[in-house]
Amino acid sequence: MVMSWVITLYTLWQMVEMHEMIPGKRLDRYHELGQAAFGEKLGLYIVLPQQIVVEVSTCIIYMVTGGKSLQKFHNTVCPDCKNIRLTYFIMMFGCVQFVLSFLPNFNSISGISLAAAVMSLVYSTIVWTASLAKGASENVSYGLRGKNTSENTFNFFNALGDMAFAFAGHNVVLEIQATIPSTPEKPSKKPMWKGVAVAYFVVFICYFPVAFFGYYVFGDKVDDNILMTLEKPAWLIASANMFVFIHVVGGYQIYAMPVFDMMETFLVKQMKFKPSDVLRFTTRTLFVGLTMFIGMTVPFFGGLLGFFGGFALAPTTYFLPCIIWLILKKPTKFGFSWWLNWVNIHCYWSFTDDFGTNWRVEEHYSICQNIQVLPMIVESQNPINWK
Repeated sequence: MVMSWVITLYTLWQMVEMHEMIPGKRLDRYHELGQAAFGEKLGLYIVLPQQIVVEVSTCIIYMVTGGKSLQKFHNTVCPDCKNIRLTYFIMMFGCVQFVLSFLPNFNSISGISLAAAVMSLVYSTIVWTASLAKGASENVSYGLRGKNTSENTFNFFNALGDMAFAFAGHNVVLEIQATIPSTPEKPSKKPMWKGVAVAYFVVFICYFPVAFFGYYVFGDKVDDNILMTLEKPAWLIASANMFVFIHVVGGYQIYAMPVFDMMETFLVKQMKFKPSDVLRFTTRTLFVGLTMFIGMTVPFFGGLLGFFGGFALAPTTYFLPCIIWLILKKPTKFGFSWWLNWVNIHCYWSFTDDFGTNWRVEEHYSICQNIQVLPMIVESQNPINWK
């Protein structure tokens, strides 16, 4: 985890630095950075599919997490109430996103983003303090969870995917930096880097105590979402789950906004649709509905993290920034920067191996068999005149 934190901070710094590296041009999207490095067509083919997979899959994961947190809140507050299927809670989360998805751009969700960040800090603090207060469980085991070498290997790769998901902000950092005014005297990279440094400090104080203390208390029996493991004090755990719900409400919008932008820009510029509120309503409603539907049909949290972490999040987080840096910056061959980037690429190549998910998918396949799915009836950075 420490290594991942350090390396992703470095690759995020690279992306912030490369945002305005071409004189007179701002690379406002990840795929534009890829096009600058690999060429117009190849850069688009390399980066855009991975970025779309990352952002769509993250929205699906947030949809599932929001539903599970709301379900846990309900069960904790009202333990004697009738059990409600997870599907309904995911639909509740989706209804909130249907409303918020009509906010036009990143600037309009700044308040939601701030609330999400504060909630992250609060619920993480609740989790590790509640874990410490509980103390180590009886007969706690710190061994490997798997029953054989094959299973342990799969779990290892799944854990690598989890860590890739934890540090996945690279896929929206350029879109966020594009909202910051920039002049030759005051380039956007200075305030952006300050924001990144603060964000990574918050990430550190949120993730690391939870990981270390949660493992100390529960050992290998800890749940993918530790709040599902904690039970007492009930009021505190209920509050933490509600904070998680608020956090992922904001997180969903942060990752959905670039997708909205890409869909609407494609429809207007390539398909010649007329910019309108009807177009915005249709595209965003369909996207939220699609992620909600997939979330209801594939509601196992850990398997999703491992799969998407290994398949798409790791390349866009660990590999691509280093490769693009080598192409565009052209550091001295065999110099420190050259070696640092190549070592990073080599060490984290294993993240692309998503075999660890196979075991999780097989383990949870039976869950999908029993799920009854109910029928469900940004402004672009290149401004579009919506009427």
